[in-house]
Amino acid sequence: MLIDKKIFAGGLIMLVIGIIIIININATIPMGQSGMTEEEIIDLMTKQQENKDMNTLAGILIGVGFMLILISFGAKRKRKDSPEKEEKKPIT
Repeated sequence: MLIDKKIFAGGLIMLVIGIIIIININATIPMGQSGMTEEEIIDLMTKQQENKDMNTLAGILIGVGFMLILISFGAKRKRKDSPEKEEKKPIT
């Protein structure tokens, strides 16, 4: 099976890093409590939005890594020692 190992390794690394980031983000979800002041509520909402944004970025990282893995299965390496194909012009 033809696999471009560099692209495959890069995609696998991106996939693993994205999963680790999502696990870390979901383990530290900011939570509110009753009796919070307006300033604390705004700070909590900001932290929740940052958490959501980081989760989205990690999802994009996972998606790009997965796409690289899929691309690596179809990528063909051009060998230096192989002769290049020459196009023949039709005789008219």
